[in-house]
Amino acid sequence: MKLAYTAFDRSGRQVADTVEAASAAEAGEILRRQGLFVTELREAAAAAHTATARVTGGGRGSLRDVSSFMRQLSVLVSTGTPMVEALASLEKQLRPGPFRAVIADVRERVEEGAQFSEALAAHPRLFDPVCRSLIAAGESGGQLDAMLRRLAALLRQQLKVRSTVIGAMVYPCVLIVVSVVVLVAMVGFVMPRFEGLFTTLGAELPASTRVLMDVGAFVRGNWYILLGGLVAAGVGARLWLSSAPGRLWLDGALVSLPQIGKVVRALATARVTRVLGVLIEGRVPLMEALHLARESTGNSRYAALVDRAVDAVTRGEPVSTAFFGTPLISESVAEAIRSGERTGQLGPVLTNLSDFLDEDNEVIVKSIASIIEPIILMALGVLVGFVALSMFLPLFDLTSMAGGGG
Repeated sequence: MKLAYTAFDRSGRQVADTVEAASAAEAGEILRRQGLFVTELREAAAAAHTATARVTGGGRGSLRDVSSFMRQLSVLVSTGTPMVEALASLEKQLRPGPFRAVIADVRERVEEGAQFSEALAAHPRLFDPVCRSLIAAGESGGQLDAMLRRLAALLRQQLKVRSTVIGAMVYPCVLIVVSVVVLVAMVGFVMPRFEGLFTTLGAELPASTRVLMDVGAFVRGNWYILLGGLVAAGVGARLWLSSAPGRLWLDGALVSLPQIGKVVRALATARVTRVLGVLIEGRVPLMEALHLARESTGNSRYAALVDRAVDAVTRGEPVSTAFFGTPLISESVAEAIRSGERTGQLGPVLTNLSDFLDEDNEVIVKSIASIIEPIILMALGVLVGFVALSMFLPLFDLTSMAGGGG
């Protein structure tokens, strides 16, 4: 039987791998002869399922791993490498960890006779229905290498879009955090020192200084209540937004916001058209492709829009009829989809359309980020300037009075 182990070699480096042995005792003896100090030894299937539970429980950060895996697998399969050998080769290249355990589990299932798409279905948090449907279509049509290339391209594009959005938002978020830290430091540590000085001097304080000191005293005296209220509000908001009504409201608000809503709509449109185009080009039936596109939208408003398209196809109407007359899809996009249907090139049209949209979205996201950054800097400057002026203005008054009295 195959046993998974964790051990340390003579140099102290941790090693995780598998070994074939008739029993755990024999496996331990084999590893000891290899100079390994074993710390954990168990059946490979159990180890793989345990690691898989850790991976699928998180899910975040795995898109890059899946994208790289599919790209390398497409290269191996296109050269005629059997699936089991290709999976084993990629498994050896991965670092020990949860994702490697998942690939080991997939390889074992394929070795036992399962289809590749069926093996991936055991890990739905990493390999979504779109991924599995494309691979299943490739298996049934004998074009698995082509489907893997399409899937790898789809995942790379999704990763690029995500990186673009996150990268554009990093600096504004850092500025906001810095501004909050600066204000807290001034209210919590700097202002109390000035209050003692003003009290000692008995100076007449301007209105802005009195207001600022009253606010600072209230915050310092009730910080635990304010902090508890913020935490409770955050937890309550998260629970409500995770519910169906809350999610519907948030999705509607996002697509309706000035400027931001335009970006959200463009990103969601590009995602729907790309997934739908790749599925149609992959010979996935239209109804199944629509259902899969619905699951991948990430926005309940667009999910309802795709449901309209499903209803239209069920009634025998073109898909494009559902995309006209809605603010979620621009008229030019709907017209392009209708043209693709008329010419019988819906899949390529959708894919090309998503490429154009993603290029425009990248420019728009970077432009908005470049606008937000100076706005945040100006707001931070105004706040810090107001606090500093309010604290130093009484000192200026005292200095001028002392100069006039002298």
